[in-house]
Amino acid sequence: MSAKRLARLFAIPFALALPVAAIAAEGMWTLDNLPMQRMQAEYGFTPDAAWIRHVMRSSVRIAGGCSASFISKDGLVMTNHHCASQCLEQLSSAKRNYLRDGFLAARREQEIRCPEIELNRLEEISDVTQQVKEATTGLEGGAFKKAQTAAIAKLTSACVGKDKATTRCDVVDLYRGGRYHLYRYHRFSDARLVWAPEKAMAFFGGDPDNFNFPRYDLDMALLRAYENGKPAAVEDYLRFNPQGAKEGELVFTSGHPGRTERLLTVAQLETLRDLKLPERAMDYAEERGVLEQYSKGSPEAARMAEGRLFGIENSLKVYRGELTTLRDTAFMQHKRDEEAALRRYAASKPELQAKAGDAWDAVAKAQQAYRAIERPYNLIEHADGFTSQYFKFARNLVRGTEEREKPNGERLKEFAESKMPEFEQRLFSTAPVYPEFEKVKLALSLTKLREKLGVDHPFVKRVLGKKSPDQLAAELIAGTRLGDAAVRKALWQGGKEAVAQSNDPFLRLARDIDAEARELRQRYEQDVEAVEDKNGALIAAVRFDQQGTNAYPDATFT
Repeated sequence: MSAKRLARLFAIPFALALPVAAIAAEGMWTLDNLPMQRMQAEYGFTPDAAWIRHVMRSSVRIAGGCSASFISKDGLVMTNHHCASQCLEQLSSAKRNYLRDGFLAARREQEIRCPEIELNRLEEISDVTQQVKEATTGLEGGAFKKAQTAAIAKLTSACVGKDKATTRCDVVDLYRGGRYHLYRYHRFSDARLVWAPEKAMAFFGGDPDNFNFPRYDLDMALLRAYENGKPAAVEDYLRFNPQGAKEGELVFTSGHPGRTERLLTVAQLETLRDLKLPERAMDYAEERGVLEQYSKGSPEAARMAEGRLFGIENSLKVYRGELTTLRDTAFMQHKRDEEAALRRYAASKPELQAKAGDAWDAVAKAQQAYRAIERPYNLIEHADGFTSQYFKFARNLVRGTEEREKPNGERLKEFAESKMPEFEQRLFSTAPVYPEFEKVKLALSLTKLREKLGVDHPFVKRVLGKKSPDQLAAELIAGTRLGDAAVRKALWQGGKEAVAQSNDPFLRLARDIDAEARELRQRYEQDVEAVEDKNGALIAAVRFDQQGTNAYPDATFT
């Protein structure tokens, strides 16, 4: 296909990019802010409101992190194979390996519900920048973060209203806090597996992202959205063209790309380069080695570890690419020059300088605050030291039953009223949890907890006592009943008192470390996140003054 005519528009955001060495039309654009004049001037096409709405409602977001499309009036959804792999794994067993052997429902009644997949269709975008910024005006640190969380909870709750089962609302920050948009989605909580090829066919060539061999594989899967036990009736969907794209034909692709980091400050990029990415890459490389060794134990062990290993390989590929770029002196000098030019522009305007002149320095100071708490924050609050599905269930029960008793605006953001349907779907998931596999992951993470904080650290002593990581992992997993969805549901329905009285070892652990974890989270939100959010918005204001919204925002999985 001719590079002069090919435009890839990744939308929601909608990306405009030419696959040539000099990328003249690169970018990812939201559907409410398409570069109409450029599209008309360069491609002779200006989409009208009906076309944009059709594309928006034909596009699907898989809530766990993927793009898809409606392709029939009865809710058929096409996506990449890896986007359905979690469902394939969760529906598999020692007797049937759908990831290896593929799956086909010859009739509708053979379509199987995926335990945790939620499908979202974007219905409406509203600008709520003023409401969020008014709530946080004049505030700093923890007060800023609390006000921001409360404002977002209020907006999303009002948006969802009484339609919790079928409506999802998210507030999305664009331009690193320069704009806040409220996205209202139609929520399909019942997604069923229709067809997926064998993994060997979907990932020909063995590349984790499979971007190297797209012409030679079958990298796709089919799901179906259901409502009230029946296939969902959809008006907008994308139709197959059996002839395919023609030479020189204009091509559009809509999707929900993950987060990008083009608008980070130099100080934030240096934190990524020097701390975050190397640490993640080292940890993942070590985990990969452990899981590869575990996989050699038996075919069943290999099946259980396959999904996690795939995710690690995919992440390592991303991290290597990012580190290569960030360690390139020419690239970093370009980012420094770009930032210096933006700061000079702010300094040239007294009003901008008064508001935003110190914003870059504030963000740099926040990076130092992050470095001071990075290891304990990630190990304890982010739970990198407790890698197990059992612990995730336990923390969600401990925190969820406590947060649920608070007013909506005062809760931790993941327990806001608008988040409850997705939260409960995952908490009550019928997906199997494999004790032996969990033991391997948990023992490794406890070993890293001891290694990174030190054997004499009070927290490590409290968690491990006189036990080795292997011993503690085995003891916790042998005594837990949290692998049973019915047990988790009973605890959730019993509320805070039922969780507090439970003797489940994972619940005891989650309760014991929660105060320290919350304290670390508070420090992070107050000294790092709030500073980045507040000052990121000020930097965005400088960009808007210089460029308007002719520049595209970072991707936000929207």
